[in-house]
Amino acid sequence: SRAVPDRRPITAGRAHTLACGFRRTDEPTNPFEPTLSHRSAATMIELFTWPTPNGHKVHIMLEECGLPYRVHGIDIRAGDQFKPEFLSISPNNRIPAIIDSDGPDGKPMSLFESGAILVYLAGKTGRFLPAADRGKYEAMEWVMWQMGGFGPMLGQAHHFMNYAPEKIEYAIKRYANETRRLYGVLDKRLEKRNYVAGAGRGEYGIADMAIWPWSRSHKNHQIDFADFPNVGRWFEAINARPAVKRGVQVLAAERDRQGAKHSAEAWEKLFGAEQYKRR
Repeated sequence: SRAVPDRRPITAGRAHTLACGFRRTDEPTNPFEPTLSHRSAATMIELFTWPTPNGHKVHIMLEECGLPYRVHGIDIRAGDQFKPEFLSISPNNRIPAIIDSDGPDGKPMSLFESGAILVYLAGKTGRFLPAADRGKYEAMEWVMWQMGGFGPMLGQAHHFMNYAPEKIEYAIKRYANETRRLYGVLDKRLEKRNYVAGAGRGEYGIADMAIWPWSRSHKNHQIDFADFPNVGRWFEAINARPAVKRGVQVLAAERDRQGAKHSAEAWEKLFGAEQYKRR
């Protein structure tokens, strides 16, 4: 389903709101506090996010599953991630987070951490994660590989190569080397496979959705797909999927209007002392 603008205000966050699939007519007055009375129309996923690799994972999964969802932009440059309303559903002050109006046992449920959300949505829909134990755990190990390595290490490489106020040769070299090592692991995995997990040559699933968004910035991480041809082939196949194209466009216009360069205030929110306050 295609996202369409919804200009109605909400009470929490600096939200630019989108409705995907359909617009609820009985939406809650506060999206952070859904109640059972708001389930009468249909299931709606309230998505609190920003267009980063971790946000893209969940955008893509929602689009692939065709689940109706509404986007509330959490502008991490403006510090929306530190607001009490958002911390109530994401205590680690990181995007994305969701509230499912029709969670387990039919009760609303909030969830944070992109990997956990992918697993949850796969369980909810019965899609993109093998049902058999062997295939399920194989997929899960690659999701965990991304969460523990191919996200954090690439994030550090990106920071020291592109954002750090001073160029620290040791840090750049350390994270550049680890980034190349991780790309090598992925390239080896894809040597005789179309997708990261699944039987035979693999089946597209949440492991691919977790890993792929982080590979979009490969040029900024000094990675040339010519050196990792299997990753390059896999990247292009996923990049061509219509749901993926829609997923990476969620809130992209909002981000792009701000420009690529961080203001001093935004830098402080993202990387300065504001990030480390106890809340």
